[in-house]
Amino acid sequence: MDQLNYKGLSAAEVEDSRKKNGANVLAPPVRVPWYIQYLRKFSDPVIRILMIAAILSCVIGDWVEGGGILVAIALATFIAFINEYRAEKEFDLLNQSNDDLPYKVIREGAFVMVPRRDLVVGDVVFVEQGEEIPADALVLEAVNLQLDQSSLTGETDPVEKFPSGHPEIARLGECIYPADKLLRGTPVVEGYGYARLVAVGEHSEIGKTAREASLESDEETPLQKQLEKLSRIIGLVGFVIAATTFGVLVGREIVRGDIVQTLPQWGVTATLALALLVALLRVWLPLITDGLELILPRFRGPECRVAACLIAAAVIAVAGLGGIALGGVWPAPVMSTAALGKILGFFMIAVTLIVVAVPEGLAMSVTLSLAYSMRRMTASNNLVRKMHACETIGAATVICTDKTGTLTMNRMRVSSMRFAAFPEGKGALLEESIAVNTTGNLSISPDGAAEAVGNPTEGALLLYLHGLGLDFLKLRFAFQLKEQLTFSTERKFMATYGRSAVDDAMVLYVKGAPEILLARSARVLTASGEEELSDAKREELFDELKQYQARGMRTLAICMRRVELPAGADLADAANELTYLGFAAISDPVRPEVPPAIRSCRTAGIQVKVVTGDSPETAREIGRQIGLAGDGSFGEGEILTGREYAALDDDEAVRIGRKLKIMARARPEDKLKLVRALKRSGEVVAVTGDGTNDAPALNNADVGIAMGKTGTAIAKEAAAIILLDDSFASVVNAVLWGRSLYANIQRFIIFQLTINVAALLIAVTGPFLGVELPLTVIQMLWINLIMDTFAALALATEPPDPAVMDRKPRRSGDFIVTGTMAKNIFGTAIALVVFFIGWLLHMKGEAGAVLLRDQTVFFSVFVLIQFWNLFNVRAYGTAGSFLRRLGGNHMFYLIAGAILAGQIVIVTFGGRAFRVAPLDVLTWVEIIAATSLVLWIGELIRFVARRLAPK
Repeated sequence: MDQLNYKGLSAAEVEDSRKKNGANVLAPPVRVPWYIQYLRKFSDPVIRILMIAAILSCVIGDWVEGGGILVAIALATFIAFINEYRAEKEFDLLNQSNDDLPYKVIREGAFVMVPRRDLVVGDVVFVEQGEEIPADALVLEAVNLQLDQSSLTGETDPVEKFPSGHPEIARLGECIYPADKLLRGTPVVEGYGYARLVAVGEHSEIGKTAREASLESDEETPLQKQLEKLSRIIGLVGFVIAATTFGVLVGREIVRGDIVQTLPQWGVTATLALALLVALLRVWLPLITDGLELILPRFRGPECRVAACLIAAAVIAVAGLGGIALGGVWPAPVMSTAALGKILGFFMIAVTLIVVAVPEGLAMSVTLSLAYSMRRMTASNNLVRKMHACETIGAATVICTDKTGTLTMNRMRVSSMRFAAFPEGKGALLEESIAVNTTGNLSISPDGAAEAVGNPTEGALLLYLHGLGLDFLKLRFAFQLKEQLTFSTERKFMATYGRSAVDDAMVLYVKGAPEILLARSARVLTASGEEELSDAKREELFDELKQYQARGMRTLAICMRRVELPAGADLADAANELTYLGFAAISDPVRPEVPPAIRSCRTAGIQVKVVTGDSPETAREIGRQIGLAGDGSFGEGEILTGREYAALDDDEAVRIGRKLKIMARARPEDKLKLVRALKRSGEVVAVTGDGTNDAPALNNADVGIAMGKTGTAIAKEAAAIILLDDSFASVVNAVLWGRSLYANIQRFIIFQLTINVAALLIAVTGPFLGVELPLTVIQMLWINLIMDTFAALALATEPPDPAVMDRKPRRSGDFIVTGTMAKNIFGTAIALVVFFIGWLLHMKGEAGAVLLRDQTVFFSVFVLIQFWNLFNVRAYGTAGSFLRRLGGNHMFYLIAGAILAGQIVIVTFGGRAFRVAPLDVLTWVEIIAATSLVLWIGELIRFVARRLAPK
């Protein structure tokens, strides 16, 4: 084989260059220091209120409870910080995967595919339309090479690039960046070329300016926003209930005469309370304003600066206390100790209600679920670039998919060569046209094995030459190239013009869709020479084409024209009056995993529409092979060409788009029109694409999915998900993960809100039954902040349940809390409240007060009921027994065990801090056995549901 024009670097030179010039990796974005991230956890209003409660407990001498609250706060904030930190690391790993994109590089005289991170200064790379420049480079060769530099310069028009010393550089005049320099991160919008890397990683232009685009882990998804709103509204309701309860309890004690103070003492109390409220505005006011801003869209809470709050509080205190002193009625003592103790006790009840009401774990459950799902989706060949795609793909109702490489194996091989003048598929003109009229290349190993580099269809023809024992590079270099027009999906052909080495004449070679080129042809080359292409002969050739297309093969016509063209001539216009040589039939077998995936989509209520550039006959056969037609036949209007669909008005496009199954000979604008029509009809649309011209459709889809192996950089940039294996089955896996993610978050919402509603009602009712704190602040912290955090982690790591693919898609605008969920939450919570209130009255009635041991059992039963309910919640939505899900998630059982062990440890060693007394082993066995009834009742309900479900 002849050598390439460039030898490239040897393995030793690559290592030397990497040591000298560094790796082609940019430093990750600067993150907020971990200690700042941790301190931010203390900005949460609930945490701040708890800190005040801890300080007040210490002030009145209850160091044990105050210290216990502070320890619980530290533990809760630490767990939240660790979970957030881990999620952030997951997103960073996904960012780094962008550096694994492969590029075509010449090393040691041969083409090889090298990940971007492994490129070094001195490497010779081949770049073509749709790819992104991997590092700063100097142009060595260029054929109509144009780049989009708008991300660096703001230039709206593509910029032409030429080798150093090219006469066209002078014509361009002064440029922002030299015309022979390629910059990292700029996409190739036209043509191709060879370039030598001159700066990598941090030394590239984009590295210096730190403008490398990366995934943002703080991007909020629609679901996160929805749950944030829910949390704020619940927080507002909880604060109002807490404040009202505090006021009612204080008022009740005053009316009863249990809180007695003189008028001056009440004056001091009111003044200090008002001053404290103003000083702590930044702590409690956000709970109110955040909720009101959602209920009243035009409402905006006031900005409260710490200094201003403290000054205002000081003014209130000085003015109020000064007025009392100047009035000569300063009380002694300043406040009644008994009254202060009562008021602080009621304040702790109010704090408990706030802690119970605010669902702290909701936002964390979404973040954890997203991070886990994104990592696991990557393992199943779905690289998620945009977080919203995780949830949106689960709601997809339509998937518009490419054919080549997605439904088929992308193993393009020439099956037949149909050339009248070259019946054996051999001939100097034919071989030259294949070798020169292409942007493809081959990577040939030392043992002679060849692999296509670049477009698989182009590669199939070069592999055909290689199979004949021909050196495509020798043929290519012998041809004197003048100009080349690269393939576009709009034109459906490419053209190359230059001096032929076969007969030393100027020739224009054209290759593309047969029906397009036959329409541009005037003659046909036969064994006896050129003949006029009559209408009858044209129909005969069409019939022959359709025979191969009907077998699912891609057909490529090859034409030529001997012509002298003026400098600067438009090759697209010159591609007329052609001589038709014949066509190559290229086979690409269907992926074996695709037919089952199509069936899975049908069961899941998802329509699949194939959008391809192939002929209707080829597309019909592939559709039949994958089972797209169901019974094997397509109805009227289910197969259209792109031009036929483009001719429809908007209303017709929506109507036809719904029943369309295959769009053949599709152009980018046809694909985009289909996507928009489907979205107008209310569908949630996922679209796959690999080419630069697919970017508009990928951008307009609800979820754009680019091909990881064959996709261009522009397509990947427009996509929300990248398929690492290019297989349609991976799209279906993404839907499975998206639906399972949504189901896992719903399960956690049921778990947490059931606890919140039950605990809130118990905490509100208890004081009016004579039990001021049925569950103390520290106990509530364990239940609501810590245990819920563990539960969020347990449920977030649930593996996908294949049963979700047996359901119809949810509507994307649906609120995540469904009617069934609300009934489950309130039904379970009310049943628990009735049970626990009845138990409280029973305990109080026996002894006139609730004993410490009884309170300990009460606390433990409450926690253990939630423990067993966690298993019920895990089975929610499946109607199956929890026993069927015993395996598969070791993290769930580890966390469930930690909750149980934690409760036993707290009761055994918590003492005064948790207001508990140790329990003996027999009591624990009784509690665990008795509370497990919750699980068995859940099993009974699911059993009945299965029996009553329609078969």
